[in-house]
Amino acid sequence: MIVIGRNMKNVLVVSFGFVCLFTAYGGLQNLQSSLNAEQGLGVASLSVIYAALILSAILFPPLLIKTLGCKWTIVASMACYVTYSCGNLYSGWETLIPTSAVLGLAGGPLWSAKCTYLALTAQRQAQKGNSSSSVSGRAEDLLTQYFGIFFAMFQSSAIWGNLLSSAIFSQDTHIADIPEEALQYCGIGPCADEFIQSGNGTRPEQKLVYTLMGCYIGMGLVAIASVAFFLDDLDGGVAKEFRGSGESLRSIVMATTRLLGDRKLQLLIPMTIYSGLEQSYLWAEFTKNYVTCALGIHFIGYSMICFGACDSVFSFVFGKIAPLTGRMALFALAALTNFCCIMGLLFWRPHPDHFAVFFLVPGLWGMADGVWQTQINGEAQPDT
Repeated sequence: MIVIGRNMKNVLVVSFGFVCLFTAYGGLQNLQSSLNAEQGLGVASLSVIYAALILSAILFPPLLIKTLGCKWTIVASMACYVTYSCGNLYSGWETLIPTSAVLGLAGGPLWSAKCTYLALTAQRQAQKGNSSSSVSGRAEDLLTQYFGIFFAMFQSSAIWGNLLSSAIFSQDTHIADIPEEALQYCGIGPCADEFIQSGNGTRPEQKLVYTLMGCYIGMGLVAIASVAFFLDDLDGGVAKEFRGSGESLRSIVMATTRLLGDRKLQLLIPMTIYSGLEQSYLWAEFTKNYVTCALGIHFIGYSMICFGACDSVFSFVFGKIAPLTGRMALFALAALTNFCCIMGLLFWRPHPDHFAVFFLVPGLWGMADGVWQTQINGEAQPDT
């Protein structure tokens, strides 16, 4: 019988919660540019999400984590994510934009609380049976491994969310073959109007959209329940002390701003920005201008499963081998892989006959993203 320690249990619980939550959000994110292509609503909603996330990352994480503690900050933020699935039930500017803003404002606290929680867990585990002089180095190694486990589980959400969307949308009775002349709009640089007029961006039946959104809302509720009931509250006492301290929001924001003077964080900022850019390109542009345009919207999920599977496997692998190879070698591998994919997409004219390429590109992209996600997060943690 395998006995899992309490700290590992907490890592698995928070990872499972994120898998459920991002099964819904990740699947929706991949569909936005195709499902809500009219007037660029889908891309606009994603833009609002990440604009709000930038604001929330600066203002809210320290205040919420100190007030609620990591566990309840995660729970509250997850509830905000569920509103986005609700907004997609009746997608329009009046529903998607407000729920996008709510999700974005919750994103900063959610990810900050998760990273802080894993760091606390690694510190607690490192303190077991170790002298004070060896705790710091062991905690850093444990944190890298915990991020590997987390992202291995987390990235698998792309498999389940995309499998769900493709399985449901494949039941659409109005799927038609894409004519050869419409393929001229696929690849780099087609105008949105031409994309819609060509018929490549046909929206699935509304009843199928309702079915998918219902499944995604259910997954979000499972995520909230799993964290609320099974995750240990590691820093609840600290949060309780803070609530009685009367520390102001201004002092917290100033403390956060002062972190920008940390040279290591300054050097990580360009890499973090690039990580967001490479992900958003695959989620919005590749799915719309390559997959949906040449194969149809019901193939987005199947294509992006390759991204999620490779991201999941390599997140775990890179988390394990990073202490042996060093992070710089892995960053170089990821940058080279992304560069080769980008150059290929620049010259490739997608066609249904090139079926394997629609899965090869997300797979390679997922391998590279496995580096960016695990190693940037691990490098960004303060020395313990």
